[in-house]
Amino acid sequence: MPVTLKQLAERTGKSITTVSRALAGYDDVSEETKKLVRRVADELHYTPNFLARSLRKRRSRTISLILPTDSPRFSDPFFSEFLTGVANMAAECGYDLLLSVQAPGEGEMELYQRKVSSGQVDGFVVVRTRRRDPRIAWLYKSQVPFVAFGRTENGADFPFVDVDGVKGMRLIGEHLIGLGHRRIVFLSSPSELLFVEHRLDGLRQAMTTHGLDPDEMRILQGDLTQKSGYEATASLLDGGNPPSAIVACNDLMALGAMSALHERGISVGPDIAVTGFDDIPMAEHAHPPLTTIHQPIYEIGRMVCEKLVRLIAGEELASRSEILEPRLIVRSSCGSLRKQPDQTGR
Repeated sequence: MPVTLKQLAERTGKSITTVSRALAGYDDVSEETKKLVRRVADELHYTPNFLARSLRKRRSRTISLILPTDSPRFSDPFFSEFLTGVANMAAECGYDLLLSVQAPGEGEMELYQRKVSSGQVDGFVVVRTRRRDPRIAWLYKSQVPFVAFGRTENGADFPFVDVDGVKGMRLIGEHLIGLGHRRIVFLSSPSELLFVEHRLDGLRQAMTTHGLDPDEMRILQGDLTQKSGYEATASLLDGGNPPSAIVACNDLMALGAMSALHERGISVGPDIAVTGFDDIPMAEHAHPPLTTIHQPIYEIGRMVCEKLVRLIAGEELASRSEILEPRLIVRSSCGSLRKQPDQTGR
């Protein structure tokens, strides 16, 4: 039997009203009481019954998207386009979009729980999914409507939209190898993000297919920002023995890598090829224009939101999960490979 508010009240010695308001994070409840109630709720494995509560009151007509970041200057053009798609579809369906920012961790989960307990929102759009994602595990267990952009290793059958990252990066690898590139460096991102593994797998598959050893490929980690791509590439070049191609996990890191190459007088394309993934608007107007994998970012935002609105309305989804086909966009950042010495100096 699920744990009730009454049982929490009995265990904590507080009234049902106080327990409810503590879980919702109301300011008129002391921090000490909030901590007590949350601790006991965790001990008893309490989860709010979202569906039952929805039957008792009117919906808020609001959906939530919590960006998992603590950056004071979050200006990722990828998410700007995605958010526009979500917001436009929400408006067309008569919903508001409530956007919040919270770094991953304990505070992040508390924010999800507070929004649910307070009845602030009817459902969630989840982004930057992780291998074992506590957000998805909790939302799934609590029967809260949500749709994710991306997959996890949780094993739960939850609704999501994603792009085939394995195939996308395999296309990049095959294109580069076809141009003659053999010394390839991969600019990665934090390993807990599952899409990174998909993209790296695709690049490894392309190398293996063409007789190259993927274990010889250097992997440098960044954080998906332009700055981290610049810093990783600068460090790579300072170490000597540069690669013939830099494959970045996303466009922003690729643009950062290009900046580091420009600073050192290295020609992007003819000297060292650079590729990205996403096809953000800046990619087409970079110098030179960036070879990348196109994701229909705006359309994905609309698709995720439409699925969520249908779930909130209690409708059955025709397809709970959708994995979209990537598209290789060839521009001049790969150039044509100049003859370079191999690692033995020949």
